Amino acid sequence: MADVNQNSFAAGLNDDTVIFKERKRWLFFGLPWTFTKYTIKPAFITLNQGFFNSMEDDCYMYKIQDVKMNRSLLEKMFGLSTIVCYSGDVTNPELILKHIRHGQEIKNYILKTSEEARIKRRTIHTQDIGAHNIDLDGDGMPDNF
Repeated sequence: MADVNQNSFAAGLNDDTVIFKERKRWLFFGLPWTFTKYTIKPAFITLNQGFFNSMEDDCYMYKIQDVKMNRSLLEKMFGLSTIVCYSGDVTNPELILKHIRHGQEIKNYILKTSEEARIKRRTIHTQDIGAHNIDLDGDGMPDNF
């Protein structure tokens, strides 16, 4: 695990700098005897799974919209966390980092870096709150803008 500066883009980190490298762990004793690895870089998160059949999936940071951390009682006992990243990625809209250590640090880093990446790329995420079907003139039909 690397020491993370407050503003990773301003600190001169390039997109290939590995910030966190974690493994999915067994819930019992938190032992890293699985074949799932998570690599977190300033530009994207990489998920590597499998031993015989390997799968690699990437999710760009600017696509991550929200992050949630779950901790069950057993995870708390063994110092583990599960982080769920909600993204606009087509292949993996819910990227789940299961049973990892340093969960709070990783969650905070992903939140901060995803916001920085959206600002850097000038992308914006908005929600449709249903304001397109408003009848302003009272004629019974929604007005189109």
